Amino acid sequence: MPFSLHHLLCLSPLLSQPNPIRPRHQSILPANISKTSLHFSFHENFKFLAKAASISSPGADYPEQLVDDAQRKQRRRRSVAGVDQEDLVDPEKLADPDSFFCEFNGVQIHHKICHHEAEEEVKEHSFQVTGSGVARLGLPIILLHGFGASVFSWDRAMKPLARLTGSKVLAFDRPAFGLTSRASYLGQQGVGGGDAWPLNPYSMAFSVLATLSFMDLLGARKAILMGHSAGCLVAVNTYFEAPEKVAALILVAPAIVAPLISQKVVKENEMEKASKKEDGELNLNVHQHPFVRIWKALLLRSAFAVMLVRMIMDKFGILAIRNAWFDASQITDHVIQGYTKPLRSKGWEMALLEYTLAMLTDSASKPPLTKRLAEISCPVLIITGDTDRLVPSWNAERLSRAIPGSTLEVIKNCGHLPHEEKVEEFLLAVERFLQKAFGVSNRQFSPAAA
Repeated sequence: MPFSLHHLLCLSPLLSQPNPIRPRHQSILPANISKTSLHFSFHENFKFLAKAASISSPGADYPEQLVDDAQRKQRRRRSVAGVDQEDLVDPEKLADPDSFFCEFNGVQIHHKICHHEAEEEVKEHSFQVTGSGVARLGLPIILLHGFGASVFSWDRAMKPLARLTGSKVLAFDRPAFGLTSRASYLGQQGVGGGDAWPLNPYSMAFSVLATLSFMDLLGARKAILMGHSAGCLVAVNTYFEAPEKVAALILVAPAIVAPLISQKVVKENEMEKASKKEDGELNLNVHQHPFVRIWKALLLRSAFAVMLVRMIMDKFGILAIRNAWFDASQITDHVIQGYTKPLRSKGWEMALLEYTLAMLTDSASKPPLTKRLAEISCPVLIITGDTDRLVPSWNAERLSRAIPGSTLEVIKNCGHLPHEEKVEEFLLAVERFLQKAFGVSNRQFSPAAA
């Protein structure tokens, strides 16, 4: 679902006061009445009262209504966002016919690949492109979904993008989302007795390396990275990790905080901090105290946290989907089912909590991207909806000013999901950008976008 799990840290449930408990040694029964006879008597009396109510009262089925209401409440307690939690399965069992899985650092990553020829199926990852009348850009696109989303969020855009570029388009589910396996990071920490810990599958570093791995899988020397919302963070971090492998960045409703001050002021502040550090003053950009990190880890991995994330997803999950659209009346059951399908996967709650913990750790240990945006030198397109309630369009405008030479496209009457809600306008914006960035003629691209 397109919203941030930081709500976990902002919401605190009300705790009800415990009911008074009668001491075990204190009996409420007279000495001459046994518990068995009392049970029988109560049962018979209830049947008599129910029969009397059915004769004398117009609400003849009132006891049955009480039972039905209780059963409905129990079913609601077993479900999250309408998905029954008693029948959770391994993510692989929820795969679609066009799903693929590949292992990366012990994690089975779910992904889909779309070839530029719609009639040709991709089998066994054979990516040889045959002759076609479609103009070829020669650069594959890797799609990076946002928080709470999955490969499904690119469902309407993948094939048109493949036709538009005449190349391959790949989308994958990052750990904690979609149908990618829910790895347990807590149990792996410190395994082997060495100092080096395994790579946290929920960390930004893992997503970056997985993105680069998919480039290798496609056999691409370079690729276009397209991110949505929080997926834009992965795209930009991948660029800084291997700029030579990123041909262009397309950032859709980017959840990247834009700088509020000019780059000149940022550089002056950096020089001032550097001089203070040389003078022996305290460096404020240090890691958190180990006790604080341990406390956060224990809190987010507790049974209370699991219960809380279920409550939040059940209460706000579908509401967040509707809030992400400008016109929520266009949301179909297919969309709701696509976003809630991962809630049928075993361990989805703990994976979200591990992802949240990893985000907190990353933010505490790394400088913000704000200070590095001016270093981006590849072509950049930023797309935003003018009525985005989750990441406002003014943030995208500021982000565009912070990245030299970037292009900004604002789609009218559109919310947080331009590639879903306004797919035609979205594709036209991508087409114009590719024409500008790579000099492909309009005659070649227009039929592909139709």
